Amino acid sequence: MNAPWKPTGVGTRDPFFAYVCDDTTADALRPIVSELGWSIEKIHKGGLRNAIQSLSVSASPQILFVDLAESGDPLNDINALAEVCEPGTVVIAAGQINDVRLYRDLIASGIQDYLLKPLHPDMMRDAFSHAQAMLNAPKLVDTTADRPHYSVGIVGARGGVGASMVATSMAWLLAEKEGRTTALLDLDVHFGTGALSLDLEPGRGLTDAIDNPSRIDGLFIERAMVKASEKLAVLSAEAPINQPLMTDGAAFFQLQEEMRSAFECTVVDLPRGMLVQHPHLVSDIQVMVVVTDLTLAAARDTIRLLSWFKTHAPNTSVTVLANRVAGSGQPEITRKDFETSIERKIDYIVPLDMKLAAQAAKLGKPMAEAGKSSKTVTPIGDLVRAITAIVPDDTDAKAKGKAKSGKDAAGSGGSSLFGGLKGLMTKRPAKAK
Repeated sequence: MNAPWKPTGVGTRDPFFAYVCDDTTADALRPIVSELGWSIEKIHKGGLRNAIQSLSVSASPQILFVDLAESGDPLNDINALAEVCEPGTVVIAAGQINDVRLYRDLIASGIQDYLLKPLHPDMMRDAFSHAQAMLNAPKLVDTTADRPHYSVGIVGARGGVGASMVATSMAWLLAEKEGRTTALLDLDVHFGTGALSLDLEPGRGLTDAIDNPSRIDGLFIERAMVKASEKLAVLSAEAPINQPLMTDGAAFFQLQEEMRSAFECTVVDLPRGMLVQHPHLVSDIQVMVVVTDLTLAAARDTIRLLSWFKTHAPNTSVTVLANRVAGSGQPEITRKDFETSIERKIDYIVPLDMKLAAQAAKLGKPMAEAGKSSKTVTPIGDLVRAITAIVPDDTDAKAKGKAKSGKDAAGSGGSSLFGGLKGLMTKRPAKAK
């Protein structure tokens, strides 16, 4: 049950078995099992010992529920069960012992969840839902030399510029148009919208990783990622806002490492605050996309970000994308003045399309999917194709890349960049008149 789940032969395996110790547990299970479309005839008496005996001579189900109430040594018995279970079986255990140490040992041994008796219907629904999500999770792939890994980071110059929209659209395009297995990692732990934009429940994987980085490995990635399509999976969170993020960033770095092994592309939606707290997160990112709008505040922060990347990630190719640019009306700053201020060209302009944005939100789809033929999506598609054209192993090409189009993107020093911004600020009142 510890081994990665493989699709081979799944069609011949039963979806569910249960081995319980008492009628009360069986009665609690029956309505939930019926709701999920499973046969209540698969609920057997005998608990864990009967499960070990039965599965030693028969095929394992996809999801196995075992009752530990009569087990004198639950941990050893679970390990004995693992010896007779086929790889990929998701095990949910229930018992009467309320002990955190036992819970951690059981989870470490490979079971999916441990439920405390008496069983509550919502508790069981939640456990079975996570088990089904794990079965549908993306499987590890063998990335070959001719399809190297691409790691892309997205950061917004300001809040509300649409960086998360760009991230989800890019991830979808990489998966569906470029045909590459892609992971979307949303590092906004409290307010991330990666899963929401794809009409998915975020799951508990990201918060579990933060709480216990030592658990992160290939199997954890396989279980924690929520599958959006055959080639796209997301790791996001909606952590309670009364729980501060307490981490040294090791979990995020380890997640990126494991995703690099499991997927062909990784898209990291990176909040600006993460750059300050955990600058090492961009060390292995090949392309950083700075998403901005044409405002004075965004110009100031784009300058600061470009300077930061030049110092902390000199080998990372940096692209500037202006989002939600209105086709009519006077922007707060013209494109020419914006580019003069940041001392480089804007690489991509994404037009404002409120109708498409509203439609995508209603459908629970990324904008790239909701508006496949829209002029709004075209620049994002161009960016994705440009990224996949970069040769990751060629450090020189990566360093020059897009940044070459905006020579000395971060300038020779902070003073010249901010001098440009000051010049822009002196122009602004005259334009307002």
